Amino acid sequence: MHAVILDAASLGQDIDLAPIETQLDRLDVHDHTAPGEVASRLAGAEVAIVNKVVLDDDTLGRLPALRLICVLATGTNNIDMASAERRGIAVRNVTAYGTASVAQHTLMLLLALAARLPRYQRDVARGRWNASPFFCLLDHPTLQLANKHLVIVGQGELGSRVGELAGAFGMRVSFAARPGGADDDPRPALATLAPEADAISLHCPLTEATHHLVDEALLASLKSEALLLNCARGGIIDEDAALAALRQGRLGGLGIDVLPQEPPREGHPLLSALDEPLNLIVTPHNAWISPEARQRIVALTADNLATFLARG
Repeated sequence: MHAVILDAASLGQDIDLAPIETQLDRLDVHDHTAPGEVASRLAGAEVAIVNKVVLDDDTLGRLPALRLICVLATGTNNIDMASAERRGIAVRNVTAYGTASVAQHTLMLLLALAARLPRYQRDVARGRWNASPFFCLLDHPTLQLANKHLVIVGQGELGSRVGELAGAFGMRVSFAARPGGADDDPRPALATLAPEADAISLHCPLTEATHHLVDEALLASLKSEALLLNCARGGIIDEDAALAALRQGRLGGLGIDVLPQEPPREGHPLLSALDEPLNLIVTPHNAWISPEARQRIVALTADNLATFLARG
């Protein structure tokens, strides 16, 4: 079996690919692959292994030997799934590889925003502590998490783990109904929970039902000191509306690990706003990147290969 990894650099240079290699007769590894190189690099290969490289209908149509696509992630939006099915190409992804890493990152954002860390770090760097008439700075009231209400959208493995960790800080945790889900979902809608939330954390996929789930109307219903976290997908939040609310004091803090376009080649208003004195944190889609999580992706992909090969 001949396989090709098209964007191995997305896993990092410290990851051992041996579990994948042992399943194959031949493995070609490319750190990066430009769109125009995809078809030529996969020519003759039976397995394509990709993270974010796009495999569209035109490309798949030029690869008659391809039998399997292994996605080094959970999301498969970079694969033309209908085309793959039509051509008899199996698609296998990986799930639950980064639960501990993403949950930890989410709590980091929550704790930092609750402590108004971005604002206090800015004040210290500018010498305001040195100039204080007494021993500390009190300019930005912090949020004690104990007895506060965290609303989570997404009650899968990741959202549930975030809820458990938040509970260790004494927070009351509620899960919102799945947007676009069944009408008989017993959980309250996010719009119902939002006005009493002290923090909202998003752990749901980006779908038509969740696009701009947090929009101007929902932001207007929040407490002015509420915190908003997105470690899910860019586009679930209307970032322009959230930034406006933050600037106007209608939102207590904003923590973002994802943007609609990644990397943000043309910039993004939230990146420019990092120069402003706001309770704002933007991380570069790295909630998932602990070495343990990345190596787990390799192990799960090797399992997918083994299962596929065993079925002939």
